[in-house]
Amino acid sequence: MLYKTKSLNFMKVVNKFLLSFFLIQYMYLGYSQSDTNSNDVQNKIKIDGVAAVVGDYVILESDVDKTLIDLQSQGVSTQNIGRCSLLGKLMEDKLYAHHAEQDSLEVDNNQIYSYVDRTIDYFVNQLGSLEKVLEFYKKKDEQSFRTELFEINKINQLSEQMQTKIVDEIEITPEEVRQFFNSIPKYERPVFGAELEIAQIVVKPQVSELDNQKVIDRLETIRNDIVVNGSSFATKAILYSQDPGSRPTGGKYTLNRNRPQMVKEFRDAAYRLREGEISEPFKTQFGWHIVKVERIRGQEVDVRHILLIPEVTNDALSEAKKKIDIIRKRIEDGDLTFEEAAKSSSDEEETKNNGGVLINPTTGDTRFELTKMDPVLYGQAQKLKDNEISAPLLEEDERGIKKYKIIKVSNRFDEHIADYSQDYIKIKELALKEKQLNKIQNWMVEKIDETYININQDNKDCNFTNKWVKK
Repeated sequence: MLYKTKSLNFMKVVNKFLLSFFLIQYMYLGYSQSDTNSNDVQNKIKIDGVAAVVGDYVILESDVDKTLIDLQSQGVSTQNIGRCSLLGKLMEDKLYAHHAEQDSLEVDNNQIYSYVDRTIDYFVNQLGSLEKVLEFYKKKDEQSFRTELFEINKINQLSEQMQTKIVDEIEITPEEVRQFFNSIPKYERPVFGAELEIAQIVVKPQVSELDNQKVIDRLETIRNDIVVNGSSFATKAILYSQDPGSRPTGGKYTLNRNRPQMVKEFRDAAYRLREGEISEPFKTQFGWHIVKVERIRGQEVDVRHILLIPEVTNDALSEAKKKIDIIRKRIEDGDLTFEEAAKSSSDEEETKNNGGVLINPTTGDTRFELTKMDPVLYGQAQKLKDNEISAPLLEEDERGIKKYKIIKVSNRFDEHIADYSQDYIKIKELALKEKQLNKIQNWMVEKIDETYININQDNKDCNFTNKWVKK
C-alpha cells in the first residue's frame, strides 16, 4: 500500500508458496499414474528416501511432492509434468545454491529472518495462535518451524543470486540483435499481439480541514490508548487500519535503508524514532498514519503502522467531477492538449510529468498488450478510438478512495508479425534472453561435470534435460 512501485502482495506470496509447500506435512499426494500400482509401504519408503544429492544438498522424494503441490496451488496444470522434470528442476536449484556458496555469495540473513517473522505473524493472525500454527504444520516447536522456513528462503536467494551473477555482465550489441532477427526464418518469426499506449488525467476529491482533523484526533486517541493504557499496537492496527496490505499482520512492515521502497514521508517518520517509540500522526499521499518502531537490525527496521483515510464527502466528489469535466472540454475545444492538461492539472504524480502516459508495470515500457492488460483498464480503453477522450470515469481502490479520471488511447499497434524497426526493443529482449540462456546452459554443463552428483537408482532412467547421470 505504501510502496512507490507495485509489487507482489506479501500475503499472496505466502499463500502461493509456503502454504502449498507445507501442505505435504499433513497430506500425501499420490505419484503419477505409473506409480499407482505400488503398494502403500513402497510409497512411504519412496517418500522418505533420497532422490538425489547435488554438492552439499540432499533432495528427498518428498521434496518432489512439495514442488508438485506448489504448482497445483498456483493453478498450474501438472497433467503433463512428470516427476523426472520436477526432480531435474530441483537439482538445478540446488546446483545454483551449491556454487553460490562455493563462490562466497552472501544472502541477507536479516532479510530472511524478517521474512520468516512476517510469515509466522501472518499464520498466527490467520489461525489464532502460534500453537495452532505449529499443530497445523505438524511442527514440534517454533524453532524447528523457523529453521525450515529460513532454509527454504536461503536456498531460493542463493539460487537467484547465482543465476544473476552468471548473466549479470552479459550485454548485446545492435549487430547481435540484427543477426538474431535475421537468423529466424520468416515463417517462424514471433507474432506480437495488439497493444495500446494509454494516457490519463486524474482528479482526486479534496478533503476538508475538518475531515482531516477528525482523522488526526482519532489517531491521537488510538496512540494515547497504546502509550498510556498499554493497548496492543498490532491489535489496534488489525481493528482500525485502512491499509489492506498490512492490516492482517498487525500493520507490520520492514524498512531497509539501502532499498527505500516506502514513500519518503513514511521513511522519514520511522527513521526518526527509537525502538518502542510511536510517532505523532503524519500525512502521506495515502492518508494519515501513526508508526511504531519495533526493532532496529542494522539497515533494517521493523515497524507497525496504522493508516486512517479522511472521508470524502459527496460535495467533494461533485467538485472533482466538475473540475474534470472542464478539463475534458478544454481539451476537446483545442484550448490545450491532453499532455498539457495532464502536466498542469492531473493529481497523479506518477504520470502527470509524462503527459499522463501510463507505464506498464510488467514490462516497464508504455505499451499494454490487450491480452495481458488489467481487466478494468481494458474495459475502459477497448472501445475508444485513437485520440478519443473517455467520459469521466469514477474509480474506487481497495482502500475505498474514490477519484475521477479521463483516458485516451494515444497509440494503437495491431497484431503483427515481428518487424525489425517497429519492434526493435522486443526483439532485443528476445536476443538478450537467448544469449543469457546459452550462457546459463554452458555454465550448467561445466558445473555438472565438476560437482559431486548422486542420483537414486530409481531415478537414473529419467530423461533429464541436463546430463545429471554421469557415465
